[in-house]
Amino acid sequence: MTAILVAAGAFLMTLIGGYVAQRTGDRRHLVLGFAAGLMLGVVAFDLLPEAVRQAPEELHGVPQALLMFAAGFLAIHIVERAVAIHRGHEGEYAEHTHGHRHAHGHGHGMASGADSGAPGIGLTAALALVGHSVMDGFAIGAAFQAGTTVGTVVAIAVVAHDFADGFNTYTITRLYGNDRRRALTLLAADALAPVTGAAITLLFTIPERLLGLYLGFFAGFLLYLATSDILPEAHSPHPSRTTLLCTLVGVAFMWLVIGLAG
Repeated sequence: MTAILVAAGAFLMTLIGGYVAQRTGDRRHLVLGFAAGLMLGVVAFDLLPEAVRQAPEELHGVPQALLMFAAGFLAIHIVERAVAIHRGHEGEYAEHTHGHRHAHGHGHGMASGADSGAPGIGLTAALALVGHSVMDGFAIGAAFQAGTTVGTVVAIAVVAHDFADGFNTYTITRLYGNDRRRALTLLAADALAPVTGAAITLLFTIPERLLGLYLGFFAGFLLYLATSDILPEAHSPHPSRTTLLCTLVGVAFMWLVIGLAG
């Protein structure tokens, strides 16, 4: 029961993250830069280390969790290439470098994003984040089964970075052209996910190795979104120095949070 109450804190933090994402206005490039930094920090300092700890078995000299990391990265890359998601990115770089704008233009409102004609990618990414949040709640529940101290440490980390989860769920959904109502629906699902995950631990547990493989795959998925879509979109409409600083702040923030929780 304690785990579910703590997961309710993650619920609130997720909603706060989504609320902040809605109020960004013309500072969208800064928000995207910060969101990418948060995602990179989560991948490097949380997901990958935990995945390797949970699934350390090697296949041809490489931990299976890292193989799943590569698989997650390549899976979303293959999907995007198959549907030509990046058909306009090369032109965008040239456009912003030389100060020219093509006739078709490229909007920079929250609804335009990396590809406003590919809402399915945004939904897939947001649903993956919801799945991750379920695992967050599951982690809280499993940790409290191991002991109050362990549960408290894990809860601090989960509640802190669920702000980023809520922020990223709303931002990514809108980035790919989904409307505000759909983004809010997915934000609500992401907020409820940790509570659901914590409740699951009252019924059964996920084998440690499978959990590690899942975390590795999800880390690859997030890394691709951060580096291939969100960062290029963040840097395209504005000078990149301040955006770069926001990305560094995002990475440092996750380092601080995870370090304090550990």
